[in-house]
Amino acid sequence: MTLHVRDVETRAVIVPMSRPIRTASGTISEAPLLLIDLRTDEGVTGRSYLFGYQSLTLAPLAELVRSMAAMVKGQVLVPLELDRALRARFALLGTSGLTGMALSGLDMACWDALASALGVPLARALGGAPRPVRAYLGNGIGVIPLAEIGDETAKLAGEGLGAIKIRLGRPALGEDVAAVDAARRRMPDAVLLMADFNQSQSVAEAIRRGEALDDRGLFWIEEPVRADDFRGCASVAAALDTPVQIGENFTSPFEMHEALRQGASDFVMVDAQQIGGVTGWLRAAALAHTFGKALSSHLFQEVSAHLLAVTPTGEWLEYMNVADPVLAEPLTLVDGMITAPSRPGTGLTWDEAAVRRYRVS
Repeated sequence: MTLHVRDVETRAVIVPMSRPIRTASGTISEAPLLLIDLRTDEGVTGRSYLFGYQSLTLAPLAELVRSMAAMVKGQVLVPLELDRALRARFALLGTSGLTGMALSGLDMACWDALASALGVPLARALGGAPRPVRAYLGNGIGVIPLAEIGDETAKLAGEGLGAIKIRLGRPALGEDVAAVDAARRRMPDAVLLMADFNQSQSVAEAIRRGEALDDRGLFWIEEPVRADDFRGCASVAAALDTPVQIGENFTSPFEMHEALRQGASDFVMVDAQQIGGVTGWLRAAALAHTFGKALSSHLFQEVSAHLLAVTPTGEWLEYMNVADPVLAEPLTLVDGMITAPSRPGTGLTWDEAAVRRYRVS
């Protein structure tokens, strides 16, 4: 079936988070989401969503997505061609920030529509098949009082995931070390501990803290310095025994290539909203394969489960169920693993009653 773009409907919702994200720079307790329904002349609808981080982004994101859809209205729905056409239109403005997010949201909806029209899961439309992927708890141990870390860790370890993330960046190095030690004491040996500094350190301080944490059994240290400081991050990675993980803020495969060229990290992490949707992810996966880097996901677990299944070096899926409150059929953890659904497309379906409840103008 050949599909033609008809129009796009966007709806903004703000949903509660089951567990707030507590970082060194602040706390996020609600998820501002933009739900996207791309409709075709043939009656097939493709769905995706964007995570705006702050509610003030939802209105401009909605306008961008609708305007982009209008630019390709009536065109044959071929995601790679639509991505190329739209990026050409925005070449002078640039395709990072909200513009890039809108492009990614539209791209994900296009791929969902295409796979749905074929009657197969997205992973199969991409030449693979859904398979179990190891999941780590991205919204794990936040920057909370040290006295609470032990009990919080024990509770989270009981949820059955193979790895848990702890967020660092406390005022003093000793506090970060104490937080990691407190968490590790209450975790089963089989559960891995990953640390995330959320870009909070200078290069020198990241090396100092990283060296102090090198013998603490961390699986990776994530975003120790500013996300776009690839040279600085390469210095950190070279100085530490613990692997360094970056990538959730790569805004294009070109940016990812530059980071890999500079040796900025041992692992890479891709965010479907930032990298360019499904189209951008596929290019990023090829880069990770070429450079021999394990690739994990950041957010957007519903589409990431499909994409990791077809990524040659795919490793960990970040389990952070921000969209669950408005999904009719959320993903289910089984033995610490996530498997993309066998439904056509990405498997996204909205719980319309919940959408009405959380919708904002």
